[in-house]
Amino acid sequence: MSEKRPHVVIIGAGFGGIKAAKLLANEAVDVTLIDRNNYHLFQPLLYQVSTSMLSIDEIAYPTRAFFRKHKNVRFMLAHVQGFDPENKEVITPYKRVKYDYLIIAAGSTTNYFGMNNLAYTTYGMKTLREAIHIRNHVLHMFERAERESDPTIRKRMLTFVCVGGGPTGIEEAGSLSELIYNAMKDEYHGLDMNEVSIILIEATDKVLPMMPPDLRDETVKILQSKKVDVRLNTQVVDCSEDSLTLKDGSKIDTNTVIWAAGVKAVPVIEKLGSEVDRAGRVIVNKTLQVPGHPEIFAIGDCSHLEQNGRPLATIAPVATQGALVCVENIKKLIKGQTDLEEFVYHDVGSMATIGRGQAVMAKGSWKMKGFFAWCAWMLVHLMRLAGTHTNITVALKWAWNLLSGIRLGRIITNIPDNRDSK
Repeated sequence: MSEKRPHVVIIGAGFGGIKAAKLLANEAVDVTLIDRNNYHLFQPLLYQVSTSMLSIDEIAYPTRAFFRKHKNVRFMLAHVQGFDPENKEVITPYKRVKYDYLIIAAGSTTNYFGMNNLAYTTYGMKTLREAIHIRNHVLHMFERAERESDPTIRKRMLTFVCVGGGPTGIEEAGSLSELIYNAMKDEYHGLDMNEVSIILIEATDKVLPMMPPDLRDETVKILQSKKVDVRLNTQVVDCSEDSLTLKDGSKIDTNTVIWAAGVKAVPVIEKLGSEVDRAGRVIVNKTLQVPGHPEIFAIGDCSHLEQNGRPLATIAPVATQGALVCVENIKKLIKGQTDLEEFVYHDVGSMATIGRGQAVMAKGSWKMKGFFAWCAWMLVHLMRLAGTHTNITVALKWAWNLLSGIRLGRIITNIPDNRDSK
């Protein structure tokens, strides 16, 4: 790696980080991309892994494969532990990585809103490992319930709670319903599927707050038709392995609580030493630079920038559009220019799928629901997936599931072998 060329370090191989690295791949700079995983994860489809629709290689893509033809981009598998802005270094367990310019695109993690014990008693939906864990656990619950003679314990095993009425919670609840009532209903001959309960809990008075009221109502109606018990204005205060406690003092007996209620920046962001918001996101200026450090940029879920009086949402389009402006500004700084671009997010609309052939989407006053919205949702997500092979296999799986409802990904993968049980 040439020491004469500017060195750009990118933290995070998510949507923003990968986009920035691709944009810099053909520039006269050296790039080091650091991530704790060796793959780029398509997080919007994690729920489909957790509900046995897709396999892990269909939503995750090896990071190095993006840059096999770009010698100036190197990948480093490491967990970032902190920063040394004075010496322009990123701290990892293996070494300190020097930079001329730093792009922080480290993403987000699950937000438990101060109820930290929920990290041990609920199932998050932010990582590939968590999605696989949910899939294994749900399938285990049915296997155990079929051999359970105590009806109280069996009912608890067959009660599944999703917390959070945003897209992740909606999609998880709808997909979980189809997994249970369509794909699995005729396979557990010793179970009465009427004992199954799927509950969606939302603390506010509405689901999908970014959608128009009629589409929110449509979403609730579809979920209820899928036997999902939607409970609005319901707040969680505690959770144990056997029950979920609500603010009104009532409890839901369950062994499965999937937490999709919010996100916050990864903890390492606070070690930058700059001002952060309540969700731990570093506050940046309009050029996406960290105040006091013009060589440091932050984009995506770990940065806070207000537009129209509100912080930008933690969604992929914000990260990828931010990457474009960020890279352009770095190129200008390298050339000695000071007229940097200000980031203005261009809303691409919102969408959520509720089940097979059912989705809602809106952009401004324009909106759509039903099968054609689902087709549009499918097309947008296929375009964002990495690799032609993935596009083909995922499209075929979605089409086959639409026609048959079959999900062949119902494989329990965490059964210990005999050596582990000794």
